[in-house]
Amino acid sequence: MSASITKSVLNESKQIERAAMLIEMGARMQVLESETTLSYERLIRLYKEIAGKSPSKGQLPFSTDWFLTWQENIHSSLFLNIYEYLSKGVALDSAEQLTKAYRLYAEQIEAAGLEALLSFTRAWRLVKFVDANMLTRTACSSCKGQFVTEPYENARHYQCGLCNPPARAGKSKNAGALMLH
Repeated sequence: MSASITKSVLNESKQIERAAMLIEMGARMQVLESETTLSYERLIRLYKEIAGKSPSKGQLPFSTDWFLTWQENIHSSLFLNIYEYLSKGVALDSAEQLTKAYRLYAEQIEAAGLEALLSFTRAWRLVKFVDANMLTRTACSSCKGQFVTEPYENARHYQCGLCNPPARAGKSKNAGALMLH
């Protein structure tokens, strides 16, 4: 057997394993296509086999606004800080870094008794927005925490949603919502 056949079989196996992990985490088709080298048809078959249903149809959200609203910003900021921390400590490829960061985010949210607002696909999109300089992290002038903001945010006067919450913030009766005391 030639080395190129062995390598391609091994590579395909790794790509299938990666796709399976991403599907189990809730990744949409656009994420799978971006993060693997498998064909669209192969990904569809794999998705149906693993998820037991066809993948969701439609476009991914393409607005930075979602990440800037109060609760969503806190969740997004927690995830992005974990993601950035992992990038400094361990040599991981982009998909591994994303999945490890998302698992840690989910564990922290569960430990706090909150509902995870950030889906895996939104986390992937957030990283893409940061890579494209459409979003960044800015330190809160009060607590010094790093929060997801627009790139042109005035860092000197920026206050996060925890230090300076909007008027109606924390009033939700929904289980798993952030509550301010």
